[in-house]
Amino acid sequence: MGAVSELEGDLDQVNTDAAIEVRDLRMAYGPKRVLQGVDFTVGAGEVIALLGPNGAGKTTTIEILEGFRAPSGGHVRVLGTEPIRGDERWRARLGVVLQSWRDHGRWRVHQLLHHLSRYYEPYANPARRPFDIAELIDAVGLTEQAGQRINRLSGGQRRRLDVAIGIVGRPEVLFLDEPTAGFDPQARRDFHDLVHRLSDLDDTTILLTTHDLDEAEKLADRILILSGGRIVADGSPDQLSRQISRDAQVRWSRGGEHFVHATEDATGFVRGLFEQYGTEIGDLEVRRATLEDTYMAILKREEA
Repeated sequence: MGAVSELEGDLDQVNTDAAIEVRDLRMAYGPKRVLQGVDFTVGAGEVIALLGPNGAGKTTTIEILEGFRAPSGGHVRVLGTEPIRGDERWRARLGVVLQSWRDHGRWRVHQLLHHLSRYYEPYANPARRPFDIAELIDAVGLTEQAGQRINRLSGGQRRRLDVAIGIVGRPEVLFLDEPTAGFDPQARRDFHDLVHRLSDLDDTTILLTTHDLDEAEKLADRILILSGGRIVADGSPDQLSRQISRDAQVRWSRGGEHFVHATEDATGFVRGLFEQYGTEIGDLEVRRATLEDTYMAILKREEA
């Protein structure tokens, strides 16, 4: 593994408004180049979904941001610090929800969370103390299991605990790796509400990796698509869909017949329909390309 190499010039200047700043990030394992100039910036309180096919470098990117892996080159800052050189005080400002976490099976839920919370207390900002444990347990939907041994939790309950472990210190930056794997629909909805609460009320910056494109579309302010070792798309789901096709499909029925029309100005077209036909219009639906449509089109374009 190569040593950390900072780029020269103004790349050493820190953007103090950014929670995460990545410029020309490069990573190679021997002759294999995994990351070849990754660039993106994440502001405080933003929710970002990092998408890409298997082997695109998502895990490597996240590990570098978390400080667990040294890059081959480039400029990386998380909360103003180069991650590989981050100290305990810096790490206490981060939260990580891994795909699985299987230690301390004999501990009870509230005991483990209380124990972990104590590690954050010496470093906590007075205005951003670790979560109250009872409040946290309720937020992740484990109130009835608070006194239960961890090795007796169901898979879905264990996943909720993984989330609680990741946010117990009330992090400023939170990394989520496939966070809702194993969740039932209600647990998934509760988790989405929690993410919005963390972002909107606690101003938590969240970087999410997932293969669930519907989830990414619901949660993320911006989507980053990583392919070929570079960020090939960066924007909101709507912005990315408009890059692929500016047209929206308007579907409606009238007099028992069904119609479809593609238009760039869906609002104006629908207004015209109602001006012309009024209450005769039924089954109205306006559709743009889904994130899945957009994602597949972008990857196909990059492979061409």
